[in-house]
Amino acid sequence: MPSPGAYPVTMPRDTPDATAEAATPTGESRLALVRRARKMYRQLVELYPDAHCELNFTNPLELLVATILSAQCTDKRVNQVTPALFARYPDAEAYASARREELEEMIRSTGFFRAKTNSLIGLGQALCDRHGGEVPGNLPDLVKLPGVGRKTANVLLGNAFDVPGITVDTHFGRLVRRFGWTDEEDPVRVEHAVGGLFPPKDWTMLSHRVIWHGRRVCHARKPACGACGLARLCPSFGEGPTDTATATKLLRMRSFS
Repeated sequence: MPSPGAYPVTMPRDTPDATAEAATPTGESRLALVRRARKMYRQLVELYPDAHCELNFTNPLELLVATILSAQCTDKRVNQVTPALFARYPDAEAYASARREELEEMIRSTGFFRAKTNSLIGLGQALCDRHGGEVPGNLPDLVKLPGVGRKTANVLLGNAFDVPGITVDTHFGRLVRRFGWTDEEDPVRVEHAVGGLFPPKDWTMLSHRVIWHGRRVCHARKPACGACGLARLCPSFGEGPTDTATATKLLRMRSFS
């Protein structure tokens, strides 16, 4: 079981040791929780063998920009916008010197386009000033960049640099609380608690598979419990319809790319 101090890039240092014996959200023992969580993950691997980042990119800068644009926006919409955007702004210098009005217009459909424009221009300037125009491959430097928080940094590290990290978005947080893996609400504490249940090598793909399940089956308002492959292991079974026929109608088994 990994200890937080062994992985300073991805695990926060200011929270308790996740491996310590403590009460679990479901009242099961720590060992039982770890075993159940890992069984659920093995089932997720079977359900989503092809899970991946659903933002299209070819290099770290493109993924960083796409992730910033994905805030309060669907991956599908971002993927419609980014081909032209990446062609117009191929490097950090291009974002740093972008004309605000032109950049705003190109990303307008992703929402909050003025704030995102500020982030992208600031990002380009910061990369040029501090990192020679290159995207850094470590958490401390990434989270100092405009528009980049811990969630965005972990997306980048896991998918562009192959550095293990857990991405706590709204889907991930909702599901791990339903699964009884943690009852934490703060994203950093969620990341720490769930990271303590799995070896680091699983963190990136765990994030993808939990998020895929949240988008396709375990919806916020009405989870498709009766059609869920994790039903027998989930303490929240019954929050949504348990009848198979009714639950199946709720499934969204399609690509979000």
